[in-house]
Amino acid sequence: VNVKPHFGFVFILTYRNNTIYNTPMAKKCLLPLQNLEEAALCLKTLAHPHRLRMIQMLLDGEYTVGELAEACEIPSHMASEHLGKMKDRGFLTSKKEGRSTYYSISERSLESILGCIEKRFG
Repeated sequence: VNVKPHFGFVFILTYRNNTIYNTPMAKKCLLPLQNLEEAALCLKTLAHPHRLRMIQMLLDGEYTVGELAEACEIPSHMASEHLGKMKDRGFLTSKKEGRSTYYSISERSLESILGCIEKRFG
């Protein structure tokens, strides 16, 4: 058994080529890496100021592409691209009414994600 301190507060134990981290986090159940990869893809999809603005608005209700584009100060075709990426990831749903397409939130956990962002940067 090889025990050595790491960064002053974490102990790394090596026993028969298996590494065990003795940290407060080790007691918490860690998510599988596959789940974390999916989470990273979701966060990457959100990682754009226009998309975050759109999510912020959509948490309060439905909006058309034009309304979201105007709020983001971008052309409608760019807003449609952003909305399409978020819809493909499962964050949004859309419905057509006449010539307008209305978007709404389908993933309610976005509320807590935006809450963290607003708390930190607001």
